[in-house]
Amino acid sequence: MYKQISRRRVLKTILGSASAAAFMSVGGSAFAQAATQSTTAGVAAYAGADRQARLIEGAKKEGNQLTIYTSAPTDDMAIFTGAFEKKYGIKVKLWRSSSENVLQRSVTEGRAGRFDVDIIDTNGPEMESLHREQMLQVVNSPYLADLIKPALLPHGEWVSTRLNVFTQAYNTNLVKPADLPKTYYDLLDPKWKGKLGIEAEDLDWFAGVITELGEAKGLKLFRDIVATNGISVRKGHTLLANLVASGEVPLALTVYNYKVDQLNKKGAPIQWFAIPPAFARPNGIGMLRRAPHPNAAVLYYDFMLSDAQQIMLKLSYVPTSKKADTPLNKIPLKFVDPKVVLDENEKWRTLYEQIITNQSK
Repeated sequence: MYKQISRRRVLKTILGSASAAAFMSVGGSAFAQAATQSTTAGVAAYAGADRQARLIEGAKKEGNQLTIYTSAPTDDMAIFTGAFEKKYGIKVKLWRSSSENVLQRSVTEGRAGRFDVDIIDTNGPEMESLHREQMLQVVNSPYLADLIKPALLPHGEWVSTRLNVFTQAYNTNLVKPADLPKTYYDLLDPKWKGKLGIEAEDLDWFAGVITELGEAKGLKLFRDIVATNGISVRKGHTLLANLVASGEVPLALTVYNYKVDQLNKKGAPIQWFAIPPAFARPNGIGMLRRAPHPNAAVLYYDFMLSDAQQIMLKLSYVPTSKKADTPLNKIPLKFVDPKVVLDENEKWRTLYEQIITNQSK
């Protein structure tokens, strides 16, 4: 039922169609109205001194259950949910798929009046889509004050728990550190012919880099890189990182830094570096307005902004808490705007396909 399709198609279908607009005006308001009449909003907003005790007691009355839809790696989610279950005795039911499938399933179920999920954990553009569908609930967490400013959205309906930092990665057996490109213009060097790789869906990274370079110059540069050296297009950041580690792709342009660090710790010949400025895509969580287990959902929300931040460090993620220190704090870093994928999707989708996806071999 939830077959995998392109993120760009999902976002366009859900947010760009007449039916989506109709849902926003009719179905979406139904979500909001139902939420204000339920206990969910009250649980999420409560800030009394006995907040923690009330949430724990409320979770018991709910059956100590929690359902999460996520696009995060299964092994990593098992660590987060395992620590949460150990702390609170709440059993977590997990459904994992791609970020576009998480969005599609959540919206499809919501429109059908099926409310099984409590927490969504996925990429920023998909979280922003759920906000626009009026499906998310603001949570008054005391841990919000610990987060960096870019982790907080003006509407407050989802929050970034960690950053997926786009870095470049190279196979240390095939590429010498001294030969690494220092700017994107260095990728025009013929020595990179047949050695470059990129992920198939990273149009928000592309938009950020092109904007940084200057749109006309940036677009010409990437057209020239493709024409001169080619760029191999692969679906999935984990796959791309593994291909770098195996040597099939000597140098990748868009790999998440945490996956490189994880592979490196296992002995793989891979290392990341950053052509400045590096761009980060927020990855976040949100609580559903019609969450069937609101007390457990708020406990998990708090957990991901507190205890889980140190767990993320151990997993080589970039947490958003100001109390967590990572190597990424020391390099120039900019944040991609989830709205780019939503409001300028057609423009950047077309450019990415024309320059990168369709013209690369």
